[in-house]
Amino acid sequence: MKPVAASASHLVLIPSYDTGARVYATVRDARAQWCPVWVVVDGSSDGTAQGLLQMAQADPGLRVWVLPHNQGKGAAVLHGLQQAQAAGFTHVLTMDADGQHPADCIPAFMQVSLAHAQQMVLGRPVFDASAPLLRVRGRRISNAWTNLETLGAGVDDSLFGFRVYPVAPLLRVMQGQRWMRRMDFDTEAAVRLCWAGVKPLNLDAPVKYFTAAEGGVSHFRYGRDNLLLTWMHTRLVLGFVLRLPQLLWRRLMRRPPFQA
Repeated sequence: MKPVAASASHLVLIPSYDTGARVYATVRDARAQWCPVWVVVDGSSDGTAQGLLQMAQADPGLRVWVLPHNQGKGAAVLHGLQQAQAAGFTHVLTMDADGQHPADCIPAFMQVSLAHAQQMVLGRPVFDASAPLLRVRGRRISNAWTNLETLGAGVDDSLFGFRVYPVAPLLRVMQGQRWMRRMDFDTEAAVRLCWAGVKPLNLDAPVKYFTAAEGGVSHFRYGRDNLLLTWMHTRLVLGFVLRLPQLLWRRLMRRPPFQA
């Protein structure tokens, strides 16, 4: 592996839960593009925690935390955020452990974040033929709700987890309420950060869905997780209504002056 200079402000954060051997390739690909890379193993029972710890022993640019039991993606990210802030990092790029997210896009996303440190850099997924049609169409509903809940703040995709977040505002948002701990993390993080005044920037990023034969693993359950997302949007709409005057005023203030 060609050495990559370590960043003092930005790190890659990978939450992982029972992804099988695919996580090793994901971590290697991420390390080839960035340093440091941190992995939070969310109570995995597939043996990958031990393999990742062994990788970290041989690579000073890789750190691994192992949570004692499964708590959800958002909880794993929260653990990583707390550790990142304690270590002095200001931004984290989150990516999934299953290989769907493009590791070769990490440097470009980080460079945009370095130039726009007060904003969040959100991936805009570019799907290929491997993408399940039901998943592609279904996310349009979530995107429409997110557009409403943020009053058109500019979140192009609410579900894609390949993103660079500023650590401090995201920690404040997560520590201020008990939600965002499971599959509701990605959407609610974008909405609540918009409410907090963190503007989104969107960049294209290709997505790859692996078949089971290729080692692909998905923990998304249509019934369970759609109920979770429905409840999430219900509370976000209620929060949006309460914040509507503030959001309208903010939108009015950013309009260009009238030209006669």
